[in-house]
Amino acid sequence: MSPFVEGPVTVRTPASSANLGPGYDALGLALGLYDEVTAEVVGDEGLSITVEGVGAEDVPRDESHLVVRSVRAVFDELGLAQPGLRVHCVNRIPHARGLGSSSAAIVGGITAARALLAGTGTVVPIGESRFDDAAALALATRIEGHPDNVAAALLGGLTIAWCDGEVARAVRLDVEAQVVVYVPEEGVSTEVARGLLPEQVPHTDAAHSAGRAALLVAALDGRPELLLDATEDRLHQAYRAPAMPASAALVEALRADGVPAIISGAGPTVLAFATDAFDAAPLVGRAPDGWAVLPLPVDGPGALRV
Repeated sequence: MSPFVEGPVTVRTPASSANLGPGYDALGLALGLYDEVTAEVVGDEGLSITVEGVGAEDVPRDESHLVVRSVRAVFDELGLAQPGLRVHCVNRIPHARGLGSSSAAIVGGITAARALLAGTGTVVPIGESRFDDAAALALATRIEGHPDNVAAALLGGLTIAWCDGEVARAVRLDVEAQVVVYVPEEGVSTEVARGLLPEQVPHTDAAHSAGRAALLVAALDGRPELLLDATEDRLHQAYRAPAMPASAALVEALRADGVPAIISGAGPTVLAFATDAFDAAPLVGRAPDGWAVLPLPVDGPGALRV
C-alpha cells in the first residue's frame, strides 16, 4: 500500500512580518497574503515544477526549489522513499522584501508533504498526526535558520518563537489588527541586512528593546493605544537604514505623525499598524511613488489545506 494519497493536494501559506520593531528574531505576525502550493505524487521518481506569479522567471525548477526541498525533507524525516513529484506554485508574496517569502515556501512544502501522507485520520488528519506542528516547526527552523517567520507562517496570528538549545518552540496568540504594508520596487537580501548588524549593542539598548517587545505583546492583545511606544526599536533598524534609506525615511515620517510603523523583517518593506486614530484608508496614500501598498488583515489559521 502506498504511503501517499492519490491525486493532488493544495495548501496555502500566509506572508509574515518578523521582529515588529523590538522583537528581533522572536516575534512574528501572519498576514492575509498567501502563496499556494499544489503537489501530487506521480510514480517512483522524477520532478515537474511549474510556477506562476512572483518570481516565476527566476526561481529554480529542480530539486533546489525551496518547496520541493521542504517536501522531501519531511519524507526523509519519516524514513520514506522519495517519490516522483508534480508541484505547482502560485506566488503572491513579494520576494526579498521582508514579508517571509522563503518561510512561506518552506512551510508550504512541509504542509503539502503532510497533506500527501496517506491514512485514515479521524479528528487529526493523518499527516499531522505523523508529523505534528512541533516537528514541522523544528524542521522549518532548521531549513530557514531562525524560527520567527516560519512560526507565524505555520501557526498564524502573533507568534513568540525561541530556541531551547537546538529545539525551536513557539506560542501563538490570537490578535485582531489591520496593517498597511508599503513594498518598494527593489528588494534587499536578508544576508545583506543581517550583515549590517553589529556583534554587540549597548546594554541600555538591549534593555530598552526587551521592555518594548514585552509591551508590544500587550499592545497587540487589546491595547492598540500602546503600539507607538511598543514598536520602538534600538537593536536593528537604525543599523540597516543605509541599505534602505527610503524605507527608513518613511518609517521616520509615519512615526513623527504618531503612526506605529516599523521595518518588516529584514526590510525593505515598511509596515504600519492601522489603529483607531490612523485607519487603513488614509495610510494608503502615504506610499512613495512606485511602491505597492497593501492593506492586510492578520491571518488567523496559518498554513492549511484548501
